[in-house]
Amino acid sequence: MDSEAGDLKSDLEHKMIHYFKCLMTMAASFEESVAVGSKLLAGFQQGLEFLRRPPVNTKSELIQKILKANESRRVVSYIEAGGINVHDSAQSMRNLSVSLLGLQNHINIARNILKESESHLVDAASVMQNANETFLANEVVDCHDVLPGQSVINNKCEDILLQNSNLNLEHTDYAAMMAVIYNMMKQDFLMQERIVSALNLKLSSGELESYCLMWSLRPFINDDIMHEAWKLIR
Repeated sequence: MDSEAGDLKSDLEHKMIHYFKCLMTMAASFEESVAVGSKLLAGFQQGLEFLRRPPVNTKSELIQKILKANESRRVVSYIEAGGINVHDSAQSMRNLSVSLLGLQNHINIARNILKESESHLVDAASVMQNANETFLANEVVDCHDVLPGQSVINNKCEDILLQNSNLNLEHTDYAAMMAVIYNMMKQDFLMQERIVSALNLKLSSGELESYCLMWSLRPFINDDIMHEAWKLIR
């Protein structure tokens, strides 16, 4: 009986580690996509701020002297356009469009990554549920060893991860860590999705700066937990 229980637990642990690695692979892809999105958002900010540059102050005595000394049709047109070269303006508009399309593509990619991550979490929960039913049916474990259901896994707090600093995790802890990591990714994604949907040419500089800051800070991602998770598969 002990041998059978050991075999069942060994098989369960093997499967849980497999799904955990699958989820972390998705987490790595998510990180790469977020980094690309961050550059695109910075590009959108730069392009929009370029279009908002204040016009040349023609009332300045120094500027008047410069214009008088270098007066030409090209310079006059440049000043009349608000100090923005027509070519640069058109290029900036193209860059804004490219950045926005790129960010929308990032959201689509991140959404698919999240869906695949969820499938690994569901598979892990299913494996644990099946193992739980097998354990109970064969009566090969004590009541204290019964595996928790999905609702229990989802309710486990982040403290359980930080308490296992020796990294000798049980299958239930792998499941708990998977649930926490998935939830962090989901919250991060929802924030990014809202930011991208809010982007437009009428955004104030302050709003856009706040969006860039939030994207960079990623307040829903706990770096300590992610570091612990990566140690498990190295």
